[in-house]
Amino acid sequence: MKIGIVTGASSGIGREFVYALDKAFSLDEIWVIARREGRLQELQEQCETKIRPLPLDLSESKSFEKYQELLQTEKPEIQVLVNGAGFGVFGPFMDISLKEQLKIIDLNTKALTSMSYISVPYMPKGSHLINIASNSSWQPVPYINVYGSTKAYVLNFSRALHMELKQKNIHVMAVAPGWIKTEFFEHAVKDDTIKYYDRFYTAKQVVDRTMKDLKKRKMVSILGFPVRMQVRMVKLLPVKLIMWIWCKQQQK
Repeated sequence: MKIGIVTGASSGIGREFVYALDKAFSLDEIWVIARREGRLQELQEQCETKIRPLPLDLSESKSFEKYQELLQTEKPEIQVLVNGAGFGVFGPFMDISLKEQLKIIDLNTKALTSMSYISVPYMPKGSHLINIASNSSWQPVPYINVYGSTKAYVLNFSRALHMELKQKNIHVMAVAPGWIKTEFFEHAVKDDTIKYYDRFYTAKQVVDRTMKDLKKRKMVSILGFPVRMQVRMVKLLPVKLIMWIWCKQQQK
């Protein structure tokens, strides 16, 4: 059985990836993972491929035990895995509860690492592993500190894993978009700490770019000329200056 797997599939980028995999791959099933089972079940109405909802909370370790048991039972071929689950909170480090910040780390890094580790043994030659990073991956980001730090992990983890799995012909790609208008902001924005947003893209635009870059087997997918230029600047300018510019933009 050939399958695709998408975490964070109930909304935003994850949901758009489900639609994209349905069109781009010949799969027997797409396993969709998120907490909201009702939202997962709705996906079948929009897809021709059979959708298997897996209502799991990936911030809880027991979810990975259930996932691993299912793989051991079904023994599928995972053609593509999209680690799309994640969230963040904007604000000063000391103003956000420790519990919430640790949950960001659990979902953005520990869950992504666990899903990758458990899934790779079931991925054949020519398969793809897509990890959602961020434009925040490239620099330290005050007032989005923990979120940005977890996304830096995602970028570096993905690049290194790409090299390790290259000999097995398993392609790993990080997706590093700029601002995307999704339900992410309903949880992330608590106040006006972050005031400046240069440009928003849609989740569909990000996924469309990703699918094109997937065919080219790129290591990192970046949507938009302004975002690519920003990445180049971050690489060239001193880190302290980059953080100063960011803080000035946010009126700090």
